[in-house]
Amino acid sequence: MLGNEAIARGVYEAGVKVSAAYPGTPSTEISENIVKYPEIYAEWSPNEKVAMEVAIGASTAGVRSIASMKHVGVNVASDPLFTASYVGVNGGLVIVAADDPGLYSSQNEQDSRCVARTAQLPVIEPSDSNEAKEFIKKAFNLSEEYDTPVMFRITTRLAHSQGVVELGERIEVEDKPYVRDIQKNVMMPGMARKKHILVEQRMKRLAADGCTMDINRVEMRDPSVGVITSGIPYQYVREALPNASVLKLGLVNPLPRKLIEDFAAKVDTLYVIEELEPLMEEQIKSWGIKAIGKEILTVQGEYSANMLRRAILKQDVEIDAPYEVPARPPILCPGCPHRSVFSVLQKLHIHGAGDIGCYTLGAVAPLNVMDTNLCMGASISTLHGMEKAKGKEYIKDWVALIGDSTFLHTGVNSLMNMVYNQGTGTVIILDNSTTGMTGHQDHAATGKTLMGETVYAINIYHLCKAMGIENVYEVDAFDTATLEEVIRRELARDAVSVIITKSPCALLKTNVSHKKCVAIPENCKKCGMCLVPGCPAITKAADGSVVIDDTMCNGCGLCMQRCKFGAIACHEI
Repeated sequence: MLGNEAIARGVYEAGVKVSAAYPGTPSTEISENIVKYPEIYAEWSPNEKVAMEVAIGASTAGVRSIASMKHVGVNVASDPLFTASYVGVNGGLVIVAADDPGLYSSQNEQDSRCVARTAQLPVIEPSDSNEAKEFIKKAFNLSEEYDTPVMFRITTRLAHSQGVVELGERIEVEDKPYVRDIQKNVMMPGMARKKHILVEQRMKRLAADGCTMDINRVEMRDPSVGVITSGIPYQYVREALPNASVLKLGLVNPLPRKLIEDFAAKVDTLYVIEELEPLMEEQIKSWGIKAIGKEILTVQGEYSANMLRRAILKQDVEIDAPYEVPARPPILCPGCPHRSVFSVLQKLHIHGAGDIGCYTLGAVAPLNVMDTNLCMGASISTLHGMEKAKGKEYIKDWVALIGDSTFLHTGVNSLMNMVYNQGTGTVIILDNSTTGMTGHQDHAATGKTLMGETVYAINIYHLCKAMGIENVYEVDAFDTATLEEVIRRELARDAVSVIITKSPCALLKTNVSHKKCVAIPENCKKCGMCLVPGCPAITKAADGSVVIDDTMCNGCGLCMQRCKFGAIACHEI
């Protein structure tokens, strides 16, 4: 099983009844596998904060629940998460935080263990798929035993690697009765002061009990070298240092101090090997234990066995030696409606305040439209900040660019703020009817739930109108002439305006194209205008004319619209 698939299986075996999440690589497949078990209610929530609150509500009602998200989603969920640490649980509550060392699909390399340490939450970290399944079950047990939410930290390598998993049966956990208790569940200052003391006591008890937990284990081999590690780095340690003694931690916050001190006393040289921040290392050194860590290793990116061989054994080995293959940067798919929108913005020399999604690729060549990219929902707020800082004229050649799923995630609040604080600016909602970047998950405006139920689809047009925005327009993303006209007009307007470009993602199974574009070489003037948007289905021949790969072409017609000489035609197939 993939690590994410194994987590889903463990959730099933643990008797969980409610799962909530927002898709985000590398966590997405957890929910996509959880929904395969009919015993569990599973949903895509509009954002991670809501998912966290849904899981908290289910826990309060007395059932086991889980919220899954990538590391930057933990930031969105931090508001309820920090207070949930004080409240505790009724039914077991686990938060999966999927970190992304190496930045495979993220805007930072945040270490979620640091968040958990600040929130005073226990953190469990598995090292392979089978541990992922077994440890998630232990996480629910610990949650209920210690009256605390538990963070379950994984990384991209674990999430997307496969390992052999031994399946077990589902345990039907009896619902815990709900008892009204405002001292526990209502975090007003008077209650919270008392609960903070209990949280501190809880973490001390966990640290002491961790010394005998079976998820923390000592593997004594050669005592000349000892390693304290956890998670995926454990696999690299075993490969690069097969004879080293290892203290493998499954509970990485709070740290089991006595177990660590006893292990350190048994080895001659001690290393602490952990990806990203020196969370364990700094605590261990603060206890007066001599250890080697980040002074020879990096706080950036993924580790590897070769990295450890080079740093610790001083072996002259290549680290991630590049293969002799052509560079292949990410690019929008053939027929992507975002490419059409960007081609119009590029023609008009418009700057884009950007957001998170496939359309972030509009920042790079050959489109070169997007100027900023920060976090989910930031595009509209960024544009608003520019206007308030520099005035209306400053943003006459700027638009905010945001996808439909991202708009419902946190863009709604940003647009509301722009209206409320009397801003001006043009917002383009790139509505491709899916959460595209993470693999085509549904959301509140698609009319389908994670469980496959048909529901009312939130109407983004009416939602914007309900905010009091008078100028809201829906435009076909591939109708470039109309789109250009609307963008020109709205940029000149001293008001908030919203342009919704509606065209489904080219890769949606429900969006089957029945057209193909073909080149007509005798009409081609070799001007290259059709090549400017960077569609991968179009290439230049040796003589300068264009060639269209009919196996890639989706028949969107963007290239045909850009050709003024009739050198491209679109045919039904």
